[in-house]
Amino acid sequence: MLMHPVITDDPGIKKFVLMITTGAAFLSPFGISSVNIALPSIGREFLMDAILLSWVTTSYLLTSAMFLVPFGKIADIYGRKKIFTYGILLFTLSSLGSAISTSGAMLIGFRVLQGIGAAATYCVGAAILTSVFPSRELGKVLGINLAAVYIGYSVGPFLGGFLTHHLGWRTIFLVNVLLGFTIIFSIFWKLREEWHEAREERFDLAGSIIYSIALLLIMYGFSQLSTIRGLWFILPGVLAIFAFVKWETKVENPVLEISLFRNNRVFAFSNLAALINYSATFAVTFLLSLYLQYIKALTPETAGLILLPQPVTQAFFSPFAGRLSDRIEPRIIASIGMALTAVGLFLFIFLGEKTTVAFIVGTLILLGFGFALFSSPNTNAVMSSVENRFYGVASGTIGTMRMMGMVLSMGITILIFSVYIGKVRMAPEYYPVFLRCTKIAFTFFTVLCIGGTLASLSRGNVR
Repeated sequence: MLMHPVITDDPGIKKFVLMITTGAAFLSPFGISSVNIALPSIGREFLMDAILLSWVTTSYLLTSAMFLVPFGKIADIYGRKKIFTYGILLFTLSSLGSAISTSGAMLIGFRVLQGIGAAATYCVGAAILTSVFPSRELGKVLGINLAAVYIGYSVGPFLGGFLTHHLGWRTIFLVNVLLGFTIIFSIFWKLREEWHEAREERFDLAGSIIYSIALLLIMYGFSQLSTIRGLWFILPGVLAIFAFVKWETKVENPVLEISLFRNNRVFAFSNLAALINYSATFAVTFLLSLYLQYIKALTPETAGLILLPQPVTQAFFSPFAGRLSDRIEPRIIASIGMALTAVGLFLFIFLGEKTTVAFIVGTLILLGFGFALFSSPNTNAVMSSVENRFYGVASGTIGTMRMMGMVLSMGITILIFSVYIGKVRMAPEYYPVFLRCTKIAFTFFTVLCIGGTLASLSRGNVR
């Protein structure tokens, strides 16, 4: 494992940095999970069909994926605290815009801005922690940070359901505004340090533009695969990826160091495992939210309560898994977690009209435990495999894998809906077809997760 030099030995600063980055880590997943539970209510107010409604989530994830790596590099050059602060500010202001949206298109537009703000925040948080804490503590603090992510996912469905049921879905975004401004005030109040170990480098603007366009084309094309139009976006996107790789190998200061993938097996396979894991798991909450409210006819509040066990389990076990990965090879722990996740996804294939709530809750707990064992050790492996000047890029890369996985997961779901349901508003006559779609989706996700377990096992050791 690389020995990482740290900027400060002040325990007070370390604790404050952990508190600020952990608070920011809570915001994005809370926004995602709370909005997911409110989607049926948003769809009814703006008369959005199931496919358009999915873009309330997908637009956020897509823009986050596009900007994570460029923002990571910008932060390494110009200052991680600066980019972190700008990201929180943009996220907060666009949350306010989402709360006052008057149409589905307006809401999706502000979700795009939210995704950009979240990218600037997420990619820098882990990099700041890696700059401040030594290697022997890295797994522990990353575990705490990821626990905040899962707490966000935990509180999101329940609080989002409660707010949507009693006060309306717009109040979900107002909670983001309140939390965002609290974090911004805390940064200006006490956090004076700055971290930028690559300040002598120049930002690769051309490479960043090619990278973002490539991701946009591929991700949007994937969501349109039910028609030939999807291929016309994917093909130039793939060509743009090849152009990006060729450009990055020639430019003096690339936005993404391609050698990290070519020469660093741990880095490459850990990122691949993250991509597969999120691709196989993110749409679970989306599908179950619709299932519980449409098939089981539950209120948003009750549905959110039933979805609570998975992220609560993740939040509870993530710090433990992170500490464990400081002592035991992360590859082993993460691979066990991925395998348990595959089992949970397999059980959801049998979801039907008469499925009991106890079965759903038990399977969600299994998924939460598996994901906790995977995520913290996997992040530890990525951040421990690079030099300090690549912290922002490494954090941005694994964040990109996370967001791309989420977009792919939603893309797979959209594709299945497009083929079997089409652009119609959900009604009782479509419920049997919806159940068939969930079975197909969970079957695909199970196979994908099995492949991810093999990728996780193949990464090699960091010690």
